Amino acid sequence: MAGKVKWVTDIEKSVLINNFEKRGWIQVAENEDWNFYWMSVQTIRNVFSVETGYRLSDDQIVNHFPNHYELTRKDLMVKNIKRYRKELEKEGSPLAEKDENGKYIYLDFVPVTFMLPADYNLFVEEFRKNPSSTWIMKPCGKAQGKGIFLINKLSQIKKWSRDSKTSSFVSQSSKEAYVISLYINNPLLIGGKKFDLRLYVLVSTYRPLRCYMYKLGFCRFCTVKYTPSTSELDNMFVHLTNVAIQKHGDDYNHIHGGKWTVSNLRLYLESTRGKEVTNKLFDEIHWIIVQSLKAVAPVMDNDKHCFECYGYDIIIDDKLKPWLIEVNASPSLTSSTANDRILKYNLINDTLNIAVPNGEIPDCKWNKSPPKEVLGNYEVLYDEEMAQSDGTDRDLRGRPGQSTGAKGSRARDSGKPVLTTWK
Repeated sequence: MAGKVKWVTDIEKSVLINNFEKRGWIQVAENEDWNFYWMSVQTIRNVFSVETGYRLSDDQIVNHFPNHYELTRKDLMVKNIKRYRKELEKEGSPLAEKDENGKYIYLDFVPVTFMLPADYNLFVEEFRKNPSSTWIMKPCGKAQGKGIFLINKLSQIKKWSRDSKTSSFVSQSSKEAYVISLYINNPLLIGGKKFDLRLYVLVSTYRPLRCYMYKLGFCRFCTVKYTPSTSELDNMFVHLTNVAIQKHGDDYNHIHGGKWTVSNLRLYLESTRGKEVTNKLFDEIHWIIVQSLKAVAPVMDNDKHCFECYGYDIIIDDKLKPWLIEVNASPSLTSSTANDRILKYNLINDTLNIAVPNGEIPDCKWNKSPPKEVLGNYEVLYDEEMAQSDGTDRDLRGRPGQSTGAKGSRARDSGKPVLTTWK
């Protein structure tokens, strides 16, 4: 555990923001009578490990759930969403409805994905249905675009299938686990370039589920114009939006960092596609996020000392269909531009105000429903208790584009969705 930092001045706040990722355990305090800790995921594992015997006191709040990886590991996220779909099917939920081809109508928001090497045979079967398709390989436990590559031939992933010398299957433990997903080869382009959305979602409790959407998300653009050409499959400046990748490109702009605000994206889409279509798109994005959280809620260790700010990565295709790509447990808090610095400063500030309202002594036993005036740039995305008490938590109303307000009426206010009790 690294040193402790007392949060007193704006200068120290700025230093703290730029050093979050370099520290394992940071104390952030304005009152010496209480402690707030911002921990790395590894430190969280140690704190909640049975072997350590450590127990948090009522005035200690931490920024990850013990098994956050159920949502943030690429393979486990897909596994939990698949299980969630099956459970809804068994319950006869309208959300699990399928079309004539056996494809989910409402729950089809994650690209077709397999785990390698475990699901190699299943992948081959799917690949042969459409041998001209492109797939993207990602290591399960890495971030910032590390280890990612695209393939369009089975021979390119031969080492995940059989040992070439013995022709026997390689044991899963001897190979690094990867996920392989059908590549979204028709992304929505702006200026000819591919982009994705980085959205911040704060979860204060999983049971009952209560989550908040941060209004100041952004788009991350590639530096090289997109082409589906197979000759460019190895060019990560065309395909991967991660800033950790793009900042090394010759065309990277250090002033704007290849980023657009979500509000700018909204304006662009409203002017090119129309306001109604744009509203529907963002309704669907919010709906996807809530469904992904519902998928992991039953298996998440809902420790009363915990909250979590996730970084959601969403890609929009050229038909304005949003796809959930992955969820990050420790979204980067390092600023790459001046605007980035302001955004992340406000993100941390607003997150802490919800986790510890009014700077009071933390108490993990409180109901975690802060007053509206402390939300800052957050807005309530979903409140399970409120939704159930209002009678609005219904499967039929949970379909994309059908968000409802507290009284079950259409949730619109000057074109912006009001998502207080929406599923």
